[in-house]
Amino acid sequence: MFFPKPILSFWILIFIVFYAYIGYGVLLFLIVKIKRVFGRKNNIGFQDSELPSVVFIVAAYNEADYIEEKIKNCLLFDYPSDKIEYWFVTDGSTDSTPRLVESYPTLPRQQVRLFHSPERRGKIAAVERVMAFVKAPITIFTDANTDVNPQAIKNIIRHYADPKVGAVAGEKRIALGETGDASGAGEGIYWKYESLLKKWDSELYSTIGAAGELFSIQTKQYQHVPPDTLIEDFVMTMGIAMRGYKIVYEPDAYAVESSSASIAEELKRKIRIAAGALQATWRLRSLLNPFKYGLLSFQYLSHRVLRWTLAPLALPIIFLLNIFLAQEGNLTYKVLLICQICFYCFAILGYLFERKQLKIKAFFVPYYFCVMNYAMYRGFFRLLAGRQSVVWEKSKRAS
Repeated sequence: MFFPKPILSFWILIFIVFYAYIGYGVLLFLIVKIKRVFGRKNNIGFQDSELPSVVFIVAAYNEADYIEEKIKNCLLFDYPSDKIEYWFVTDGSTDSTPRLVESYPTLPRQQVRLFHSPERRGKIAAVERVMAFVKAPITIFTDANTDVNPQAIKNIIRHYADPKVGAVAGEKRIALGETGDASGAGEGIYWKYESLLKKWDSELYSTIGAAGELFSIQTKQYQHVPPDTLIEDFVMTMGIAMRGYKIVYEPDAYAVESSSASIAEELKRKIRIAAGALQATWRLRSLLNPFKYGLLSFQYLSHRVLRWTLAPLALPIIFLLNIFLAQEGNLTYKVLLICQICFYCFAILGYLFERKQLKIKAFFVPYYFCVMNYAMYRGFFRLLAGRQSVVWEKSKRAS
């Protein structure tokens, strides 16, 4: 069997990691810049009298601490009240969440519906249970612990004037609060970068999936999602893209949520997402066929698959190969090894400062990067062992 030489292997793996985290972003930016020069921007939208009906679904499990604020947030939306309904799905909740929805004092009952089942079977099962009742042409999904901007609905809906649009992804924003810890700083920087990539992906052709904090679909495009799906928002929207529709990214429709309460809580969330990402990679493997899906395959591989598979696998191999190559006396490999050692030392310092609650953000990014990639390994083994359930323990968010 053929194995590449250590030097070739080292540089191939370096390229994969660089491309997955930085290179694709640079390439995407350049392509989009060129497209802007030669392309035309379409100013599409609806007149107010033409706005379609919308069902706004809030999935809430034991969200008594947030649900009243969420209701207030919904009632501030700039959208005709006769064209929007708010559905709160509280399946499995054992706290006062369902009662708080039912008894909210100023709730317009003709607009609001409570769906509650005592059995907890996971978010996608709860969503699928109520989708059968949706008659509106557009369905919007959000989480209970987020604040959505008042103009979000109109900013989302305008894209559906283009019949080629099957889904619209909103922007996820992280409220860092006053703690400024590693989870908040790392998560905030990560999502800012992700938002840029999603914006450019959308301009090139299609955003690659949507985050569950805020996204929408053409209701008629909804199809059954297997009940054991771990990242249902991503699988649901990518299924729509695979059927030939575009996923548009709308940064002026955003959902704000608090960062994780600590890096330990963020790791818990990342492991679940990592397991779901690997599950989705396998289930959507046909999407890697560029002869069938063209540009969508390129975007999916570049933006998601490499980060979820080869890049985390490459990192420890790169470090070990670098040690081997540096022993041959080449200055380049010695410098690269020193850079790697410094990076991982910064990550360790980030871990130590996090434990001491010291706010030195220069070390938070390498620490968060390492946590993300470590979570991919944990997620893989959890998925392999069948220990990741769709019914998970919620991560605590910062106050």
